[in-house]
Amino acid sequence: MKQGKNRRLANVKTRRETGLEYVMLSLDLNTPFGKKKLKEIKPFYPGEEEALRAELDRVEQMIHFVKQNRNLTDKIQEVFMEVKDPSLTVSRSGSSVLSVVELYEVKSLLLQMRQLRKLTMEHEIGDYKGAHCMDEMKECCAPESADFVPDDEDAPKVETVPEEYFLEDTEDLLDELDPRGDRLNTFYIYDEFSPLLGEFRGKKREFEKQIRREQKAAREELRKNHGVNLTPKFDIVVAKSHPDYEKIINLPELEMTDQDYMSVTMQLKPTETIYGYITEMEKLNEEIDAEEERIREVLSKKISEKAGVILENCDKMGALDLALARAVYSIRHDLVKPEIVGEHVVEFENGRNLQVEDIIKSKGKEYCPVSISLKDGVTLITGANMGGKTISLKLSGQVPILAQYGFFVPAEKARIGLSNYMQILIGDSQSVERGLSSFGSEMEELKEILDNADERSLILVDEIASGTNPTEGTALTKSLVDYLMEKPYISLITTHFESVTEKEGVVNMQVRGLAGCDFNLLNSEIQHANRRDRINIISKYMDYRLQRVENEAQVPKDALSIASMLGISREIIEGAKKYIR
Repeated sequence: MKQGKNRRLANVKTRRETGLEYVMLSLDLNTPFGKKKLKEIKPFYPGEEEALRAELDRVEQMIHFVKQNRNLTDKIQEVFMEVKDPSLTVSRSGSSVLSVVELYEVKSLLLQMRQLRKLTMEHEIGDYKGAHCMDEMKECCAPESADFVPDDEDAPKVETVPEEYFLEDTEDLLDELDPRGDRLNTFYIYDEFSPLLGEFRGKKREFEKQIRREQKAAREELRKNHGVNLTPKFDIVVAKSHPDYEKIINLPELEMTDQDYMSVTMQLKPTETIYGYITEMEKLNEEIDAEEERIREVLSKKISEKAGVILENCDKMGALDLALARAVYSIRHDLVKPEIVGEHVVEFENGRNLQVEDIIKSKGKEYCPVSISLKDGVTLITGANMGGKTISLKLSGQVPILAQYGFFVPAEKARIGLSNYMQILIGDSQSVERGLSSFGSEMEELKEILDNADERSLILVDEIASGTNPTEGTALTKSLVDYLMEKPYISLITTHFESVTEKEGVVNMQVRGLAGCDFNLLNSEIQHANRRDRINIISKYMDYRLQRVENEAQVPKDALSIASMLGISREIIEGAKKYIR
């Protein structure tokens, strides 16, 4: 059994093809901390069954909470949507003096933590003054009422967020950053931070008033003595064609600040008195800047002293964000808690491939669920190419991989034994683009899978060797089955090489396909349809469920039936039947 920090349950391709990545990307995460938690999520391995059961219990508890506390869930997510990530700022607060913008970011985060404490611990709803109003939030992101039906009466009542998500109190630090106590989501170095700062600023305001008085008086003198009217900003734009142009630009009370080919801009020149005030103000500005920096340094140290608590709260916010997202997704997609068992099995009833189901539902169609039971050994899925074999194969990976990552699963019931290794072999266009043939790509991936497979592995193979000639393809598939039969793996293989199913000990699952179809009704629908509609009509009549073939394997008849309905000549169809016989 492979151990260590580099242990990997499934590679990127397997996580993509089984739909794990699709589910993760579909989660409604609202904070950078929740998104970070999702990236850090790890699977559970054999021997960690109890830990996984506990994790699934937490998901179940959160589902009950969301169903029973819809308004509270909306409000928590409203706060989450405004959370930014100043954790780097918090981390460097001990070694750097934070800027006003950085102090604002920390204060904003503390205000959000304060509100979350009220929501989660006290259930106080309605006093958060965020950027989005509640009505807008409900309209754009609230759970749909049809999805969020109340729990059954037998479900345990969960009227509070689990204590593990309760944030530590940071009110004392918020008091330091908000000396006025108004708790507004703004920040400024207020006079209340320092009596000395208030004194400096008061003197500066007096000088500004004196300068304004001097400027107004000088402006009035210009108007009386020279008929020049300055703007409230104490300047004037004079056209070079103005008859008094030379007079105005040569007035000693004015100085030029700008010009172009048509005009000049003249501004009131400071008097000696004003120069004196400006000099005093510059000295005050230096003292104000020094005092503000001292205050920022003090506040930075205060934040540094609380850095551990703040970062721990950020981690809890991320955990709660992820927990709510999992719960909401489970409710909307009707997922169930899988039973985690010690034996190595993959069993589920009426399972649904979530990605395919979303596509089918978007087209107004109904998904056909599939049931399967797998244990150590080799199981083959046979059936026509339109029979959904590949989707069933991916579903057989989706259910267990979601379970091992702590998610509920898309089925009515599921029973999962944990795997050490999980890999899917399916067509890869990237390998072909790299210069390999489709067969060469398959062999490359097959080698990697078999080299890394471990006890309690789940191996999923989609129509191996279909890219080579049938004789060699059949031989290679049979030999692979022989090899996998001797290994402690659950191996599921889709194939169109019918003779492979004759091997003793191999379980053969066959897609029902058109076996129970009313062909007269189907032919009447398809007769006058165009090419694209014919495919859709046939798909509508397909039964994608799997059934176990107990007697001697039979060649599926769907391929010839589909070919016939799509217009292949009767002569060719009859000829094929003769070869089959």
